[in-house]
Amino acid sequence: MSSFKTSALVGAITLLAKANAHGFVSGILAGGKYYVGQSHYSTDPSAGWLADNGDNGFASSLTDSNIICHNNAVPGTQYVTVAAGDALEIQWNTWPESHKGPMLDYLAPCGEDCTSVDPTALKFTKIDEKGLTGDSWASDEMIANNFTWVSTIPSSIAPGKYVLRHETIALHSAGSEGGAQAYPQCVNLEVTGSGSNSLGDGTLGTALYTPTDPGILINIYTELSDYEIPGPAVMAGGSSGGSAPAPSKPSTPSTPSNGTIPAVSSVTSSVAITAVPTTGNAAVSTTSSAPVMTATAGGRKFVCYEEI
Repeated sequence: MSSFKTSALVGAITLLAKANAHGFVSGILAGGKYYVGQSHYSTDPSAGWLADNGDNGFASSLTDSNIICHNNAVPGTQYVTVAAGDALEIQWNTWPESHKGPMLDYLAPCGEDCTSVDPTALKFTKIDEKGLTGDSWASDEMIANNFTWVSTIPSSIAPGKYVLRHETIALHSAGSEGGAQAYPQCVNLEVTGSGSNSLGDGTLGTALYTPTDPGILINIYTELSDYEIPGPAVMAGGSSGGSAPAPSKPSTPSTPSNGTIPAVSSVTSSVAITAVPTTGNAAVSTTSSAPVMTATAGGRKFVCYEEI
């Protein structure tokens, strides 16, 4: 096999592997202490709820119990201790750049014991959210911050035990109903401090979203003037951001003048590379949909496709 064929094949396989690499919350840092988030490879106690997402997949529905803390999630057996007003560093194991969308955090009081609570009875209050700022999504910020999202517990929160519901919603296929992909993860918290808000009101996890909410059913490949973050409003003292208009995008991608092949920084669940030489019939391809980037190098045209 020629070096050109080999390189193209290796590139295609690498991109497809990245396309399947979603993620989950692997750890939490609070008060200088590290806590295990979720581990499918260890039986050690953890504060993170354990869900059937070892395949890094998304919640099966936006409206049944799996949307609360992910598919068939069971409560964690430990707690992350955090003071009201302090920040949590929520660490993901990985995340693909193509899976763009908002980041959201909710709190629900669980009484005296989060380790045996019924998730369908939890009532969640949103404490922070971020969506689209210019042409950058909150998920891009999480990736750039070493796959870490920082969420601050509002200083008004009363001492007690709570379930943190942390989430990103991937919108790369959200142009049709049922295409948005939610990745919720729950973590048990023990909040300390002198706040007085015990979050008596809230929203059941199964009522946070509908499949046709403006921030759920949306085509992110059009020019967006704004983005409506889904879910209830953020509580007083929480953090909200990222609804600024996006700037105009160029209609066609540029081709480098030096003849090098540009790096592909994002892919989705279906990726294809087609190499078309000026002579001969060498080609490597996989299933494809809409072209997202082209480049020419050494007399050969390269086309990357992304399923939308």
